[in-house]
Amino acid sequence: MSFDLATINWGIVARAIHILAVVVWIGGVWFVTMVLLPGMKNKPAEKWLQEFDAIEHGFAPQARISALLVLLSGLYMLYRYGLWDRFARGTYWWMHLMVGIWLIFAVLLFFIEPFVFRRVVHRRAASAPQSTLTLMLWLHRGMLALSLLAIFAAVGGAHGLF
Repeated sequence: MSFDLATINWGIVARAIHILAVVVWIGGVWFVTMVLLPGMKNKPAEKWLQEFDAIEHGFAPQARISALLVLLSGLYMLYRYGLWDRFARGTYWWMHLMVGIWLIFAVLLFFIEPFVFRRVVHRRAASAPQSTLTLMLWLHRGMLALSLLAIFAAVGGAHGLF
């Protein structure tokens, strides 16, 4: 069996990378939302904040790389398959949803989280640790719900459900 780069369908490779990156990214959001944050409810503020920071410090770069891979593979698929015109038609609303959710997450991951969120959370947690944790949990639940909706809509839309 020989390996010839000229015969590889790069559109399929891009789709596989796109899906893997979404799995890593949203899988991490699921873990933080459904396991990590709820598990910290009975811990003192300094303890849960320290643990959250340590895990977030490890996951944030992975999420950023995944977000970039989602962007690059998505753009390549739009180019490769000539799908740009779908954004002009309402029947492909699920593509608009994917891009919108990606933009929200990108702003959060690349700008708000590293430059604003961390300081605000630490300051707020010092005076109101439980309500800060509750707020973080609700924000993550919202992000997770939007992400899952986008995934469902994208898979359904790509396979003719809508």
